[in-house]
Amino acid sequence: MSRFTTDRIAHCGASNGAVRATDASGLDARAAGPATRADAIRSGGLVRTAVIAFAAAAIGGCTLIPGTSGSLMREESSVPLPVTEGTDTVPANVKLKPITAELIIEQHQAKESRFRSGKAGGQTATRASDPKKIPGFDYQDYKLGPGDIINVIVWDHPEITIPAGSYRSAEQSGTLVAEDGTIFFPFAGVVKVAGLTTREVRQVLAKRMASVIENVQLDVRIVSFRSKRVYVVGEVAKPGLQPIDDIRMTLVEAINRAGNITEEADHGNVLLTRNGQTWRVDLQALYEEGDVSQNVLLQPGDIINVPDRQLNKVFVLGEVRNPGSFVMNKRRTTLAEALSDAGFVNQSTSDPAWVYVMRSDNGSAELFHLNARSPDALLLAERFPLLPRDVVYVDVAAIARWNRVVSNILPTSQMLQLTSETRYPLFGGRQ
Repeated sequence: MSRFTTDRIAHCGASNGAVRATDASGLDARAAGPATRADAIRSGGLVRTAVIAFAAAAIGGCTLIPGTSGSLMREESSVPLPVTEGTDTVPANVKLKPITAELIIEQHQAKESRFRSGKAGGQTATRASDPKKIPGFDYQDYKLGPGDIINVIVWDHPEITIPAGSYRSAEQSGTLVAEDGTIFFPFAGVVKVAGLTTREVRQVLAKRMASVIENVQLDVRIVSFRSKRVYVVGEVAKPGLQPIDDIRMTLVEAINRAGNITEEADHGNVLLTRNGQTWRVDLQALYEEGDVSQNVLLQPGDIINVPDRQLNKVFVLGEVRNPGSFVMNKRRTTLAEALSDAGFVNQSTSDPAWVYVMRSDNGSAELFHLNARSPDALLLAERFPLLPRDVVYVDVAAIARWNRVVSNILPTSQMLQLTSETRYPLFGGRQ
């Protein structure tokens, strides 16, 4: 070794307190001076040890795993969720209810009780108010308006009722109410009828004709209610206005006149707007459970809106093959059907013992748990009905949780190891 090289090494040893040397195994080590740096040389090993210890600690809480986890619900019988109390939304503990045969029987009995009490049609959350409380409408109190057609029959005087002496339809033989609200009738002249009921019109005509016809007997009825309409919009074949005639129009009849509802219609959530107030009507309860209170008698100016079923979705998340949202068919979907639509649980990453159903109903929250490892799990899941906007969550298995922690930490540990083994020639080859 030359004198220049020896002096350079000695200078580095004096200034840094260490020299570079090679041991028998071929690994570099730094010869320490009075303040030895042997531990610093092994920084790469220490970093790896610290990372492994950190990963082991993280497994217990799993707080470092990206994504969702239901492990908190495993440890507590209730979890804090936002619920409505009066006008405020506050956190409250929601009890975790296991899905058992007793729970399914209890739900079925509650549904039967609602049907016997006249409140059929599924959960009460599907209706904003009882259709029985919708203000009624008496067709006898109907007041004539421009465009209406009335038919006046004078007994024993067919020449007045049918001047042409031949048969004509009711509308053709009727009398049209003019734009100014008047009609013309023989022996009575021009009569103001707008704003009058049929009984009042009969009295006016009888009084006018009494001077011409002795003991006049006549009848007045409405042939076409052209001045009064209802409007049917939304998921129907032919949306638009429907004129009211002399037959009392119900909700079902108005929808039938509009070509009936489409496949995308929400049967259980039909909206009826009357006098600025909106009511929810459940046609599915009428069709399937015979709740005739849902077939509301309409009045002029009513607006019927048949919404689509896009809001009738359930969400299946967590460790399933195809997570996502699924549209319910006529609000009928069971837990088993929802899991099947999502491809069922992922066998390699899921823990079937922890399947949750989260539900929000009128400001309150409910949380259900199913142990899908039990022999009767599939039978219970097939009998457990879901409601619109329910969330089904399948928790992750412990081994999958461990693998995710390791996969997230390994890139960092490898980077630290490469950094600790890097040589820096500009600084004398130091690491």
